[in-house]
Amino acid sequence: MNARRAAATVLLALLAACGSKGPNERSDWEIKNEGVLRKEEALIAPELPAYPANERLAPFFVSSASEFKFFIDRGSLSVGRDRIVRYTLVARSKEGAENISFEGMNCMAAEYIVYAVGVQGAWVSRPGAWHAIEPRSVQRWHNALQREYFCPNNIPISSAEEGVRALALGGHPYVAPSPPGGGSGR
Repeated sequence: MNARRAAATVLLALLAACGSKGPNERSDWEIKNEGVLRKEEALIAPELPAYPANERLAPFFVSSASEFKFFIDRGSLSVGRDRIVRYTLVARSKEGAENISFEGMNCMAAEYIVYAVGVQGAWVSRPGAWHAIEPRSVQRWHNALQREYFCPNNIPISSAEEGVRALALGGHPYVAPSPPGGGSGR
């Protein structure tokens, strides 16, 4: 009788183990909705970086039609455990006026969020809503950052160093050049 009870206990334990998932396994729903889950995790405003400094600014090309020059502060670039790419964006007009924002980009959901804006040399924290990165021919700095620098093939860069390298190269090496008239500028 004890042997039978022991065998039944072992059988139940084996059946229970077959139905459970390991800590690193994800359901089909989790895999399909990974971008949405990461977006929800990123709603918590991250620590603000140092205010951008000219010596840390890396230029990136957006469009020959743009009246602004665009830069990323290399010191602010990071990729979180949530795989959100965070960076300080500086848009500078020919006259020297600047728009400065600290943002996050969710490559998998093709969205960005503004965590804070720069005002008179200081951050004003104002986490907003997520915004879709839609194809545009003007005001396309988020398109350029997503497609050509930080999210090659909709996959986030794995480190700040990879992003800095993409900025230095004028685009991520895994991104195929756009066809003529495609607007990538590379």
